[in-house]
Amino acid sequence: MFFQKKKRLLAKPDFDNLPQHIGFIMDGNGRWAKRRGLPRSAGHRAGAKTFRDMVRYCKDIGIKNMTVYAFSTENWKRPKEEVEAIMDLLRSYLKDAFDHREEEVRCLILGDTAPLAPDIVALIKKLEDESRDCKQMTLNIALNYGGRAEITHAVRELAGQVQRGELAPEEITENAISEHLYTAGQPDPDLIIRPSGEYRTSNFLLWQSAYSELVFMDVLWPDFTRRDLDRAILEYQNRDRRFGGV
Repeated sequence: MFFQKKKRLLAKPDFDNLPQHIGFIMDGNGRWAKRRGLPRSAGHRAGAKTFRDMVRYCKDIGIKNMTVYAFSTENWKRPKEEVEAIMDLLRSYLKDAFDHREEEVRCLILGDTAPLAPDIVALIKKLEDESRDCKQMTLNIALNYGGRAEITHAVRELAGQVQRGELAPEEITENAISEHLYTAGQPDPDLIIRPSGEYRTSNFLLWQSAYSELVFMDVLWPDFTRRDLDRAILEYQNRDRRFGGV
């Protein structure tokens, strides 16, 4: 469903019946900045504030798993200055998250970290290690991530096991592939939200989103509020999820 501001529902969602896992495609930072005559980096800074607020709100209302699409494998094509600005914001968040470990949020990075700067890789490892036992919520940050690349990586790992005689070809099942994805051990997203008015998932959690409910909204990510999330959750709760059945 595509939400327009003038048609938004006013009811509150049922906070006792929340999705276990919500995915966010954080889109619209550049357009937000352009409309205000600001550099794109300003849009990313504003979007980072929204991201932090959504982490706090999801944790507070009881969402157990949250995945955000922070930087795709295709985003390297953007101007160098913009990429550097995004990476600086990432550094800032990783350092801040480490300083707030008492909030009980486990942080995981989904994606290929090899091309990232060494200091960012070190921060990621430190944060993942130190937050490993945090139980209140799992936050997945999809960084240098692409759904096709993730599936390819999983298939290559399974092919290697077959080649080494550790796995028979007929043992390559859907569960086996799921166990080799970056999100192994986590529930698939129940709800994926994309603000900004775009109608696509842009290579985000392709395998995991087979039965996800998709909600598209016309608000740009820096303007996305807790009320917008409430509306998206309410829309999710009003749908009849049949998972291919009747």
